[in-house]
Amino acid sequence: MHRRNFLRAAAGFAALKADSIHMAQAAAATINHQTAEASARDEDFWREIQQAFTVDRNIINLNNGGVCPSPKIVQDAMRRQLEFSNLAPAYSLWTVLEPEIESVRARLAASFGCDPEEMAITRNASEALEIVQMGLELKPGDEVLTTDQDYPRMITTWQQRERRGGIKLRMISFPTPPPSLDDLYRRFERAVTPRTKVIHFCHITNLTGQIFPVKKICQMARSRGIEAIVDGAHAYGHFPFKHEDLDCDYYGTSLHKWLLAPHGTGFLYVRKSKIEQIWPLMAAPPSMNGNIRKFEEIGTHPAANHNAIAEALMFHESIGAERKAARLRYLRSLWWERLTRFPNVKIRTSPDPEQSCGLSLVSVEGKKAAELADDLWKQHRILVVAILHKDFEGLRVTPNVYTTTREIDIFATAMEKLIRA
Repeated sequence: MHRRNFLRAAAGFAALKADSIHMAQAAAATINHQTAEASARDEDFWREIQQAFTVDRNIINLNNGGVCPSPKIVQDAMRRQLEFSNLAPAYSLWTVLEPEIESVRARLAASFGCDPEEMAITRNASEALEIVQMGLELKPGDEVLTTDQDYPRMITTWQQRERRGGIKLRMISFPTPPPSLDDLYRRFERAVTPRTKVIHFCHITNLTGQIFPVKKICQMARSRGIEAIVDGAHAYGHFPFKHEDLDCDYYGTSLHKWLLAPHGTGFLYVRKSKIEQIWPLMAAPPSMNGNIRKFEEIGTHPAANHNAIAEALMFHESIGAERKAARLRYLRSLWWERLTRFPNVKIRTSPDPEQSCGLSLVSVEGKKAAELADDLWKQHRILVVAILHKDFEGLRVTPNVYTTTREIDIFATAMEKLIRA
């Protein structure tokens, strides 16, 4: 059985995929003369993008922070490869499909701006980050510095290392929003001690959407011989950047969030000079010590998931990273402007575009976030997330490129009624 024969049989799917990509590219071509900010308001363009999704329009999904729907072209690519892999798995899965991970690696590396030999394909940001967290050599008494707004699973990982190996986890706090990026940087700088061996922090937090001064923190850490690990779970595909803008040694992200890739995909970047010193989560032979692929030694897994990342990248690039970020900020501004008229409403996300993008948190004084989220779902079928932190609470609101301005209007109207109640 040859792959080309299968693809001929799936010609209908291929044509549908091509049409979807061409629609997005054709729509983008009509607004290439516009600035990103102007194109963010071009509803004709975004209507074409919205049609690429198979989402349930009876639900207004403003919880795109956890996991996002993939456009149909990504779903179709994954479905085709799953079907092909089941024809004769020992051949179709392992011999034909699995080697295509190298093409995905090259495309992701080009997008991120690194050497393909520094790019490992993982199942999510947690796996990517835990590879580094568990793989670093640390001694009893060594300190790890993070924030109390870091992702819970990453904090749990460090706490387990505390219990098992006697390291010390220290967490700093910061206001929401902080006064500036320099304020965030200085909080880390002041907290460093002679025992600090690792600084672990978010590129953008999952709670309020606060973006950190990644490059400045990484360079400060490197100058002091400290390892810096960057949690980019909510950053990649959300707003534009390259590795050179971060200058980090370790970066983990999920691709099933803002890149809109298949569920259960992510990547880990490790600077080439650092690969050999990190132990993989699952054992690899000594011959792979300096090979980025040692972090992918996880046993049998579906190739369709990671191979379809290529379709998600193409869709993302067809829209344009700058244009996408501008659209997310525009959708955010529509409901911000309406809700901030209420004196008891506080937006806990900075309006500074260097500090935020499409993910934001809104608090309503006198209203419990969990009850607001419950009312929005039961009364309006609007999906948001109630965030409960020891220092604050609120609703996390995350639209995406398939979100319509009409859906934002419905959300804002529903919130206005709940605030007044």
